[in-house]
Amino acid sequence: MARYETVIGIEVHAQLKTASKIFCGCSTRFGNEPNENVCPVCAGMPGVLPVLNATAVEYAAKMGLATGCVVNPVSVFARKNYFYPDLPKGYQISQYEQPICEHGHIDITVGGAAKRIGITRIHMEEDAGKNIHSVAEGVSYVDLNRACVPLIEIVSEPDMRNAEEVVAYLKALRAILVYLDICDGNMEEGSFRCDANVSLRPVGREAFGTRTELKNLNSFRHVQKAIEYEVNRQADVLDDGGAVIQETRLYDAGKNVTVSMRGKEEANDYRYFPDPDLVPLSLDPVLLARWQDELPELPVARRDRFVTALGLSEYDAEVLTAERDMADYFEATLAAGADPKKAANWVQTELLRELNQAGIAARDCKLTPDKLAGLMRLVDEGAISGKIAKQIFPDLCATGLDPAAYVRDKGLVQISDSGALESAVDAVIAANPAEAEAYRGGKTKLMGFFVGQIMKATKGQANPGLVNELLRKKLG
Repeated sequence: MARYETVIGIEVHAQLKTASKIFCGCSTRFGNEPNENVCPVCAGMPGVLPVLNATAVEYAAKMGLATGCVVNPVSVFARKNYFYPDLPKGYQISQYEQPICEHGHIDITVGGAAKRIGITRIHMEEDAGKNIHSVAEGVSYVDLNRACVPLIEIVSEPDMRNAEEVVAYLKALRAILVYLDICDGNMEEGSFRCDANVSLRPVGREAFGTRTELKNLNSFRHVQKAIEYEVNRQADVLDDGGAVIQETRLYDAGKNVTVSMRGKEEANDYRYFPDPDLVPLSLDPVLLARWQDELPELPVARRDRFVTALGLSEYDAEVLTAERDMADYFEATLAAGADPKKAANWVQTELLRELNQAGIAARDCKLTPDKLAGLMRLVDEGAISGKIAKQIFPDLCATGLDPAAYVRDKGLVQISDSGALESAVDAVIAANPAEAEAYRGGKTKLMGFFVGQIMKATKGQANPGLVNELLRKKLG
């Protein structure tokens, strides 16, 4: 029986997909040369004044609306004071006592059980720069391209009890951000990153234990492994009679351990106070109503529709709606005339495999939805077999050629002429008299052998249904 209950809360930083930074006109483009996207405002020069990016406000409010938050009519920007080389002003502009959104939730399902995870708050803030350490040169550099890039921080309630729930919550949160088209969700580039606050308490106790904050979690797999390690580490400390220290710990993926980074700060350590250069943000109710109307169909609603309206399984609907690109591709295939269940199989297996191998999104695949529907039609009409369709699928994805023209040019049209196939069937039976006699003696599993031989002789172009019909007729 478990001695401890795990308590986990998550802080997610999502970079907003604005063209310019939150308080200046510099580009947010990732990958530019160091310090290329910098001006006096994001470099923290004396005397400059920030100007709020209206699109960042819209995106933050839409995320609040999509997660059931109260979007506050008035919110206030604050200065979060700390000193670090990548923070040129010596403070970060954030929100503290009066954030833009509060009291929302995300619904997740883990192991077949539904659970609601509370969202404490969503607030806007600017990102810091980036320190680059050169061991070879023995120096450190500062790149301010990321300084002042717009973020929303999404703070959950401490409602999660294991790593699986955390991963489910993060995937659901990321899906909403991507569906809203306000964040690209790229964990490797840091546009979707999270910190996990983990603590243990004896089973049955209400008071929380001492928490540690885990950083450097740049994939769902790392999130799960880091939390599992930290839970075991804290349990060992408590079992040995020790006390867990409140601190920030880094996850070392190579060693699969968490290591101490620094003592964990409290809010009062940052000496928050309202930013005197930014007036309180007031939102017009008419504007909020318009943003509410502009929200797209969100992942959960789309998944439910795929189940109820299209007859897909819960699993298939979950896979197809995990990424907006994939769901859009699937629905475009249906619009081109494809059967929902057959299209779901093609998209989840053949297409997803090719996308993963190429490292691209569905929208970038050269085999467009109408061409996939066309390929499926060729199979349904008996022009080619399903086997041939799967064999040519990678080439179609790579080239984007029209499936009908490709099949015609390659001479892959399925043989459905009974006269042509009858001679092939006769030849195979004549070449395998012992197997034919065994089949007639009751070994009916040999049917597969004969079908395979005929498919080999016709280079896979024989109509399987007609082959089976002719074989049964001739073998008796």
